[in-house]
Amino acid sequence: MPFTRFVETGRVAKCAVGKYKGRLVCIVNVIDQNRVLIDGPTSGVPRQQYAVNHLHLTKFRVRFPHTARTRIVRDALEKFDLKKKFEETRWNERSVAKGRRFNMNDFDRFKLRLARRERNRIVSAQYKKMKKVVVSNGMLFGKPRKGTKPLPSKRVKKPEDAKKKKKKPRPVKKDAAPAKKK
Repeated sequence: MPFTRFVETGRVAKCAVGKYKGRLVCIVNVIDQNRVLIDGPTSGVPRQQYAVNHLHLTKFRVRFPHTARTRIVRDALEKFDLKKKFEETRWNERSVAKGRRFNMNDFDRFKLRLARRERNRIVSAQYKKMKKVVVSNGMLFGKPRKGTKPLPSKRVKKPEDAKKKKKKPRPVKKDAAPAKKK
């Protein structure tokens, strides 16, 4: 799959380092190979130069003119509805979960440990039941035991497929002599 997230005007990025870490900004101009001009009017980040390796590029790109003013960038971001779109991403879900884990106290960690233990008990019990069934009919090692009901086929044949794939019987040659055995 080709690379699709380019450092370009209008690319939305997330600051990774410094005072504005975790805030969404928009690239307004590319200064050189290592620096860009960013602006984040909706997230409270003032227009400034920023190192490219301190940005995490997102899949979103907003359309506005090259080196547009902050007001135009703000209007474009609001029209694009960036906050709502970013909240729907998996990236946001992970960062929210990471923040929750970071802000846990001892009692929260204790409750989480008990909840995980209970979940694992339920999963293990269900797994053992399923494994017992599979072992009893012999499917654990690939071949069912005699007298057990075989598993259903993975592909259900349609009547259309059966009509198309009917084979004609091969004609038998009567003139050919049987092969000699050695």
